[in-house]
Amino acid sequence: MQELHDAPLAPLTTFRLGGPAARLRTATTDDEVVAAVREADASGTPLLIVGGGSNLVIADEGFPGTALRIATRGFELTGTRLELAAGENWSDAVARTVDAGLAGVECLAGIPGSAGATPIQNVGAYGQEVSSTVTEVVAYDRHTGRTVTLPNAECGFAYRHSRFKADPSRYVVLRVRFQLEDAGGLSAPLKYAETARVLGVEPGDRVPAQTARETVLKLRAGKGMVLDPEDHDTWSAGSFFTNPVLDEAEFEAFTARVAERLGRDVAAPAFPAGEGRTKTSAAWLIDRAGFTKGYGTGPARISTKHTLALTNRGDATTADLLALAREVRDGVREAFGVTLVNEPVTVGCAL
Repeated sequence: MQELHDAPLAPLTTFRLGGPAARLRTATTDDEVVAAVREADASGTPLLIVGGGSNLVIADEGFPGTALRIATRGFELTGTRLELAAGENWSDAVARTVDAGLAGVECLAGIPGSAGATPIQNVGAYGQEVSSTVTEVVAYDRHTGRTVTLPNAECGFAYRHSRFKADPSRYVVLRVRFQLEDAGGLSAPLKYAETARVLGVEPGDRVPAQTARETVLKLRAGKGMVLDPEDHDTWSAGSFFTNPVLDEAEFEAFTARVAERLGRDVAAPAFPAGEGRTKTSAAWLIDRAGFTKGYGTGPARISTKHTLALTNRGDATTADLLALAREVRDGVREAFGVTLVNEPVTVGCAL
C-alpha cells in the first residue's frame, strides 16, 4: 500500500482546494482498505476516506490524520447484474453499461467521482437515482469490525441521503451491486422533462440508451458539470446545495414570501416529495435572491454556466469558497425564509 506523509489533498478533489494530510495511504484492494481502516481505528487516528474527491470541501489547514484513498478496481457484469468496486470511476462504469445495451443508470452519465460514493449520497440526476438500481452494498462496519452486505431496503435511501451518509463514521463502502434492465438497447423510461424535451419525446418514453447518455452529457457540459481541467466552471463539486424539501407549513410560508418579493403571479418550482412534502429548486432560489451566474468578484464565484455550482477560479482557498457559500445561503434565507443545505461533505471546516 502506497504511503505518503504531509501529502497534498487538493489535487485529489474536484475543487482543487484544501491543505495536506498528515498521512495519505492508497489502497488498491478491499483487504488493504479494511487493514488501513482497522489500523487507524485501533490507534485512534482520525481517518478521512477519499474516493473521487468530487464531494469534498477540505479545510485550508488540511487533515491531521490518515487520508485513505480508495483506488480499488473491479467491473463485473453478469447478465443484467453489475458489481463495481468502490474505487471504480463512476462515469466510466455508466458508459460501459450503456455499451452493453443495458438501462438504469444512463442518465447518471458524466457525474464525477467513484462508484463507492454513489450509494452514500444516493446520487441522482436527470430523473434517475442509484437507489432505484442498487441491490446491495458491501461495506466494512467499523463498529463491529466485520464486512457486511446491506440489501437496498436496509440502506435508508432518501433524496440525496442514505444510512451511510447518516452515520459517516460507521461504514466504509467496498462494493456496490446493481440490477439493470435489458430493454433491447433502449433507456429506462425518461422521467426528467428537460431530457425528454431536448430529445423531442414525452416523459415516460424510451429512447436508445446511448442517445440518452449522450444527451445528458451535453446537458451537463452546458452547465459546467462535466470535468474539464481547462474550464474553471468545472472546478467545483457540482451542485453545492441540495433542493429544499418543505413540509406543508414551510411551503405555505415560502410561497407567501415569493408572492411578497416577486409578485403574486410568480410561481416557484414545486414537485411532490412524499406525503405532505414539496421539493423546490435551489437554483431558482439562488437566482431569484440575486445570485446570478458568474456572481462574485473574488477567486471563488458562482459558475458562469449554472447557479448551483460554486467554483474555484484558479487561486481560491477553502475560506474563499465557504465565504461565498455563506453569502448565498444567508441571502436566500433572508429573501425566502428557506435555509439551503450544502451537498458536499466538509472536512475540518463548516458552513
